[in-house]
Amino acid sequence: MKQVAEIGVFGGSGFYSLLENVREVKVDTPYGPPSDSLFVATVSGRKVAFLPRHGRLHTIPPHMLNYRANVWAMRSLGVKAIISPCAAGSLQRHVKPGDFVVSDQFVDRTRGRKDTFFDGPIVTHVSPADTYDPTLRRIAIDACRKNDIEVHETGTVVVIQGPRFSTKAESKWFSDAGWEVINMTQYPEAYLCRELGMAVVNIALITDYDSGLHADVEPVNAQQVLQVFEKNAKRIRQVVLDMIAAMPADLELLGAREALRFTRGDGHAQSEDDVRIFETEF
Repeated sequence: MKQVAEIGVFGGSGFYSLLENVREVKVDTPYGPPSDSLFVATVSGRKVAFLPRHGRLHTIPPHMLNYRANVWAMRSLGVKAIISPCAAGSLQRHVKPGDFVVSDQFVDRTRGRKDTFFDGPIVTHVSPADTYDPTLRRIAIDACRKNDIEVHETGTVVVIQGPRFSTKAESKWFSDAGWEVINMTQYPEAYLCRELGMAVVNIALITDYDSGLHADVEPVNAQQVLQVFEKNAKRIRQVVLDMIAAMPADLELLGAREALRFTRGDGHAQSEDDVRIFETEF
């Protein structure tokens, strides 16, 4: 595998538009085209690949994203750690618009999305019990605090299908379960990163109270989300840059590749060749 980048960021052009010497890289994948070209730049001495999750003009809705192509494209460039910020709604009163949440769990409420690379013939089960990498989460929390951002160190993100928002009944259901955040893209994106042995961290940028249940506000609408997200754009960009600067020198030490061991469904331990199953195809 040619090492083009070691760190990846899913996000819009705001993350790389102000960087120097950005190189556009087009990637073909076995799963079709990713959302856009990848944009590679050097940040704090590290090679970083940026991919606009919804396309550079934000033309692809959450339920139509080619998640497998996006994640495969990152891994094909040699990426070992992924930063995955996203706009999100709050399900709890204490998680306020403008806050950031560094998620530690997800709940999948999507349907019909292509959500695994392991379609056989070797049946493989990669555990999602702790999908979000603890080392990257600590780096994200520290970067938020460095920038005086109100950050919640844990949180469960409920991932809904989209493009519609929740009904009030659904929002109450999620809130009563004790979950904090709601979003449309974290699944299967984060889990697919884990399947390819990449460490991943999510930072949820809270834009609204979902369905208006926990505040005297109208239910969320797309214009409101965009307005708050744009206010947060400068802050999350700086957090991402600070995170890149704080990344460990050896990203293999994060242990994401190790998570691929003991995942075969036939009772056998994965061999080193099994762990490298995809690298031979890049």
